[in-house]
Order: sequence, then structure tokens, then C-alpha cells
Amino acid sequence: MKENSPLQVRGIDHVLVVSSDLDKTREFYRGLLGMDEMPRPDFSFPGLWFQAGKTQIHVIFESDEAGTAGPAGFTGTMPARGHHMAFELDDCAVAVDQLQAAGIPIAAGPRSRPDGFRQVYIHDPDGYLVELFSAPPG
Repeated sequence: MKENSPLQVRGIDHVLVVSSDLDKTREFYRGLLGMDEMPRPDFSFPGLWFQAGKTQIHVIFESDEAGTAGPAGFTGTMPARGHHMAFELDDCAVAVDQLQAAGIPIAAGPRSRPDGFRQVYIHDPDGYLVELFSAPPG
């Protein structure tokens, strides 16, 4: 960390997504991606929390306060260069096989980055772009 910075960020605590169907969202993040569902404070609005390594995914059900589910419309030509969240896996190739077997559409990839990491992109039930990646072998 830069010692002369006014703030000292220690990490990403959570990412929030707005959901139109909490059951489908639970199935995606817990069932497909294997995240642990975490206890959530007794908020006055419905939602879910999932643990992804040291980061949590907070899900809020769509409402007047939260807005509608899903990302803003993507206007580019390469989804991987737009807004997304990324999760590290042990083996991207195995993940691709499992995604295809489950009938999950691939949004982009699989492909290798210039540093050898493999990546593939899918959408969650509300259209948020999710990158799944793994380190090069070795």
C-alpha cells in the first residue's frame, strides 16, 4: 500500500447485485458456482449473501429502492471489456465442460489471456456478466 495515500483500502468486501428471482440467483451462485450462502443481518428487505473466497456477493431483491435487476445495457462489441465480476477456479477447461453439460450458455471464450490465464464468461440469471478464470498450469 502507498503510505502517503489518504485512505488505505484493504480489499474488496462485497459486490452487490439486484435480483428479480432470489431462488434462481441462489441456484446460480450456490448451486452452479459452489459459493457458500452466508447468514445475513435482519434487514427489512429480502436478499441473500454468498461467500466467494474473501469477498462476498450481496444480493438484493429488486424494488423501488434498489431498482430493477440486471446490468445497464451493454453497448460495446466485446462483453469481456464491459462491466463484469471475476471468480478464480482451479481449472477453466473443466468449468467449461461442466457449464456446457448443464446447458449454461457461454457469453465469451474460453480463451487465454496474454499471461496464460484461461477465462470464460457467462451470465447470471439477471444478466450480470461473470468471468470464470484459472491460472496457467505449472
